[in-house]
Amino acid sequence: MKRKNNIFYDKTLSKRHKSAKRFKFYAIFSLVLSISFLVFFLCDMFVKGLPALKQTYIKVDITYTSKCMKSYRACIDKKLRKVISRSEIRSIPLKIENNPKLLNTTVSKWLLANHQVDQYIKGHYYKLKSKDKRIVDTLNKENRVELNFNRVFLTKGDSKIPEFAGIKSAIIGTIFTLLVTMLVAFPIGVMTAIYLEEFAPNNKFTQLIEVNINNLASIPSILFGLLGLAIFINLFGFPRSSALVGGLTLSLMTLPIIIVTSRAALRSVPDSIRQAGYGIGLTKVQVVLDHVLPLAFPGILTGSIIGLANAIGETAPLIIVGMIAFIPDSPTNIFEAATVMPAQIFTWAGMPERSYIEKTALGIMTLLTILISLNSIAIYLRKKFETKW
Repeated sequence: MKRKNNIFYDKTLSKRHKSAKRFKFYAIFSLVLSISFLVFFLCDMFVKGLPALKQTYIKVDITYTSKCMKSYRACIDKKLRKVISRSEIRSIPLKIENNPKLLNTTVSKWLLANHQVDQYIKGHYYKLKSKDKRIVDTLNKENRVELNFNRVFLTKGDSKIPEFAGIKSAIIGTIFTLLVTMLVAFPIGVMTAIYLEEFAPNNKFTQLIEVNINNLASIPSILFGLLGLAIFINLFGFPRSSALVGGLTLSLMTLPIIIVTSRAALRSVPDSIRQAGYGIGLTKVQVVLDHVLPLAFPGILTGSIIGLANAIGETAPLIIVGMIAFIPDSPTNIFEAATVMPAQIFTWAGMPERSYIEKTALGIMTLLTILISLNSIAIYLRKKFETKW
C-alpha cells in the first residue's frame, strides 16, 4: 500500500483490474466459441438430414402376368427397371401370391426410385448414366416423378439397398435394451444408495465401496463392454447381440450414476425429518421408506433419467457384445438379435453411398431429439416435485 495526498492506494490495483477484464474476455470468448461449434454442428445435421425426410417415387405401369411369378423383371418395362428400387421390383411376385386377383391386370403405382435417382432429383451428387438420366427427365416432364415423405425410414429395418434402409429395427432394439437396463439398474441402484446412505456403518469397508462406485462412474465405457462380454456371453451363455445382453451391459454402466445421484438426493433430505420420525416412535426402516424416500424420490428419478439418457448414446460397449450386427427385421423379444440407434448410425456412417449420409444425419437428429426430450423430462420433474426447505 502506498500513500499519496493522504490517500492510501494499491499499486497493483490497475493491474488486477486489467487481469480481471482479460479473464472476463477469455470466458466470454470461450462461451461464444462453444455455442458457435454447437450451432455449426446442429446446422450441419439439419442441412444433411432434412433431405432424407423426402424420398423419390416414380409412377409406373405394372402388368401382373404369370411370367412375373417366374421372373420379377417381366412385370416392368426394361427401361424403367434401372431407375426403380430393386426392393420394389422383387416384391411384385409376393404381391401376386398374396392377391391372385392381380393376375392379367395392369396397375399404375408409385414405386420407390433407386438411390441414385433420388440423389439426382434432390440435386445432390449422383452416379447416373446419361441414358438413365434422360429416362428420369422424361418421366419428370410427364409428372411421374415426385418427392414424398420418406415413410421407409420409420417403417423398415436396415438394408443393403440404400433407399430401402430404415431405423425401425434399431428403435425397437433400443426400447428393449433400455427396458432391460432400467429394470435391472434402477432397483439395484436405489437400494444400494439407500443402504449406503441410511444403514451402512461408516467403516473402511463401506468407504472402499464408495470409492469404487465413484471410480466406476468415470472409467471408459468400452471396459463395461468387455465386462459384459466376459460375464453375460462367455460365462452365462446369453445370446449374443440380444437386447438382454446389451441391457445388462448398459445397466452395469448406469448403476454408478444412479447410486451417486440417489445418494445425493437422500442426503438432501434434512435430518429434522428423520428426527421427527424417531420422535414419534417410528423405526429406522419406517422413517426411510415412509418419509425420507418419498421426499428424495424426485431427485432419484431425475438422476435415473439422466443415467438412462447417457446409456442411450453409448456405442462402444454395445459393439463389444455384438449389437452392431446387420438386423433387417425388428426383434420381438429381448432374446432375439437386435441393434440400437447409435450402432445403426455408426454402421450407416461407414457406408460409401451418398444416401447413407442423409440417413446418418437424420438418425442423429432422431437420437438427439430423444436425448433432449429425456433431459427435458428430468428437468421438468425436478422443478415440479422439488421440495424447498
